[in-house]
Amino acid sequence: MSKEPGVTLRILSGLAVRGAFEGGIVAEYEASTGNRVAVDWVPTTLIMTKVAAGEQADVLVLIKASMDELVAQGKVDPATRVEVAHSRLGLAAARGAALPAIGSVEEFKAALLQARSIAYSRAGASGIHFEKVIDQLGIGDAVRSRATVIPAGFTAEKLVTGEADLAVQQVSELLVVPGIEVVGKFPEAFQQVSSFSAAVMPQSPNRAAAEAFLAALNAEGAKAAYLASGVDPAY
Repeated sequence: MSKEPGVTLRILSGLAVRGAFEGGIVAEYEASTGNRVAVDWVPTTLIMTKVAAGEQADVLVLIKASMDELVAQGKVDPATRVEVAHSRLGLAAARGAALPAIGSVEEFKAALLQARSIAYSRAGASGIHFEKVIDQLGIGDAVRSRATVIPAGFTAEKLVTGEADLAVQQVSELLVVPGIEVVGKFPEAFQQVSSFSAAVMPQSPNRAAAEAFLAALNAEGAKAAYLASGVDPAY
């Protein structure tokens, strides 16, 4: 692995892998290489906007379909691409709150209707999918009329502040916020699995260090960090 002194990698990453990165992957990489990692945590949609506007980073970590687009556009080096993790959507509530049953479609629908307010992000893949789900369930207007919509970030923070009863996001993103409990995953009929990929941008001045970081993402020791954070490793 790279031993270049003083190298700081800049990474633009979707939120779903934050728990795993901060749960040991980044620390292990830094300890073994002497490099440093600086991550900007933003939804995939905003990463795409930033890259389209010319923003540069060493490594991008984002949803697989969007990575496919960046490969086609020549915005990342396809030879460096690795598949990272698979993430599923879930609901969370404040710790200590009564947790609704959401195992069946009818229970899921009832829980959404009974919530005083549901927090979600329209900028994230989870929120975009959630809006489709509530429309399919025929409760779109009812849920939106009292929703707590955030531009980006962790929706479960609105549970801690008391602004919402339920929060929608990737399970891994929900688990990042202390003081909450995961109610469960979406019923399979409405589930969306988001697969995340990583790659180096062609103009990266720290290519060796960046490639070493990508290798660390698929290292055997990283599996435990992914699983503990609520995502499944893609290897």
